[in-house]
Amino acid sequence: MKTGLTIVGVVAIAAIALFGFYMVDIDQTQEARLPDVDVSVEGGQAPEFDADVGTVNMGQTDVEVEVPEVDVRTTTETVSVPTLSVEPPAEDDPSDES
Repeated sequence: MKTGLTIVGVVAIAAIALFGFYMVDIDQTQEARLPDVDVSVEGGQAPEFDADVGTVNMGQTDVEVEVPEVDVRTTTETVSVPTLSVEPPAEDDPSDES
C-alpha cells in the first residue's frame, strides 16, 4: 500500500513539473524600468524593540503502547487507471521576431 501511494505521489509531482516547464510559454514583450526617485538622507530613526521570549525544550521518553498485530494478504488484479498526455506549446519561429 505504501509503495502504491509513493508511486502516485511521484507521478503527481512529475505531472506538476511537466505542466510548469512545458505547458507555459512566456515571452517578454517590454523591458522593465524603475521609477526615478529622489532620496535625501535627513534624520530618521530605526525602531527599537524589547522582547521577552519563552523557552521551548524538546526531549524524548519511552512509553508502552498496545500495537495490534495485523496479517495482510494481497492479490494481484488488473484495474483501469487514468492516463495523462502532456504536449508543450509549439516552438516560436525565430524569423517572426520584430
